[in-house]
Amino acid sequence: MGGIFGTIAKETPCITDLFYGTDYHSHLGTRRAGLATYSTEEGFFRSIHSLESSYFRTKFEPDLDKFKGNAGIGVISDTDAQPLLMNSHLGRFAIVTVAKVNNQDEISRSLLEKNLPLSEFSSGKINPTELVSLLIIQGKDFVSGIENVYKTVKGSCTMVLLTEDCLIAARDAWGRTPLVIGKKDGAYAVASETTSFANLGFTIEKFIGPGEIVKITADKCEVLREPNPGMQVCSFLWIYYGFPTSVYEGKNVEDMRNETGRIMGSEDDTQVDCACSIPDSGIGMAVGYAEGHKVPYRNALCKYTPTWPRSFMPVNQATRNLVAKMKLIPNVAILKDKKVLFCDDSIVRGTQLTDATKLLHALGAKEVHMRIACPPLIHACPFVNFSASKSKMDLITRRIINKFEGDPDKNLEAYSRTGSPEYVRMVDEIASTLHLDSLKFSKLESIVSAIGIEKCRLCTHCFDGTSAYTLEEENK
Repeated sequence: MGGIFGTIAKETPCITDLFYGTDYHSHLGTRRAGLATYSTEEGFFRSIHSLESSYFRTKFEPDLDKFKGNAGIGVISDTDAQPLLMNSHLGRFAIVTVAKVNNQDEISRSLLEKNLPLSEFSSGKINPTELVSLLIIQGKDFVSGIENVYKTVKGSCTMVLLTEDCLIAARDAWGRTPLVIGKKDGAYAVASETTSFANLGFTIEKFIGPGEIVKITADKCEVLREPNPGMQVCSFLWIYYGFPTSVYEGKNVEDMRNETGRIMGSEDDTQVDCACSIPDSGIGMAVGYAEGHKVPYRNALCKYTPTWPRSFMPVNQATRNLVAKMKLIPNVAILKDKKVLFCDDSIVRGTQLTDATKLLHALGAKEVHMRIACPPLIHACPFVNFSASKSKMDLITRRIINKFEGDPDKNLEAYSRTGSPEYVRMVDEIASTLHLDSLKFSKLESIVSAIGIEKCRLCTHCFDGTSAYTLEEENK
């Protein structure tokens, strides 16, 4: 997915806040990271590094003395190399984005027809952030340029610009990805994750609204464009992406996960000895499930973090599976002769979970049950970079639907509807494929209730196929 951070201060050099603030977004991306600062004496300085074989701090610590000035931006990206530096009629600026540009080929052709060059490449491909930059500089000012991005990009785009005198923060037109402003004495910050604020002394000042554009100086924040009335914030922020201490739209991630588990635990009649988690994102739900089901929470799987990176960092699927297996160490004392129930955030491909379930049975677990924090993933996400999946057939649900129907796109509404005969048959098949004694997914209504935001303001496309595009068509 990716995350962005920016800060501007009256007097204090920004690099310490920028370095740690950006690093606190490392859970959102694994491919690249970048920092850029501006000082009146030395201008812009930028550094970009790959994260595919190391960590953010390791890569950027040797560069820190080179960053000067009181303002800067940083990014953790799962896609393109950023920040980019631009010089145009709007002035000089650096830019970072969290974006998914589905129509980048169309935009590229349009820009080339206008004799605009495309110079930034990532792995030999067009850099989406450069497309966004070129769309911005077609405007008469930054506001009209960013509105041009909103009008042109199909997908999503949230951004922060560093100019020679301010930061400009702009959230995606439908608010699919978050952006929040923090404040402390003598400085402001803007970030994807509120987790980045606490240890740096920032407190939440303002959640930027969908399509809102804000100019941030060391002294104040000025709204340049009012927020759009409609919102489709990604529900997966709470379920999976977010760090437990983060807050989106006023709702804490861990609180939401606890409530999701509590609801499911209170409704479930399955007899188990304990509730456990697939760490890390399953922990909050498992704690809530244990409370709701009135069973103890136990650590039957422990994550060994000192040497193992995130499981989807390697490009090769087989290597990802190996990393996922090696970093989770089972606790045989808890598993042996027990009916254990595990909570996890989601099931995408199902490949890693199949091997884990076999191992748990082999280590002596009497029964292995699984509870998933969200409904089945039926649709690939067209709005944010949710996973490394390149095809809908990567989803275990679509493969099973194809097995049943001979067509992976047939009868999707029925398979999405909790409790329908098609839904029950699909879930039973997933449980059998994964060697589970039982499998249940959270109901969509439970997710909406746990988040505490109206469904019409949440994007639930990956579960039920609804999306902001539908709303856009209705509003024409």
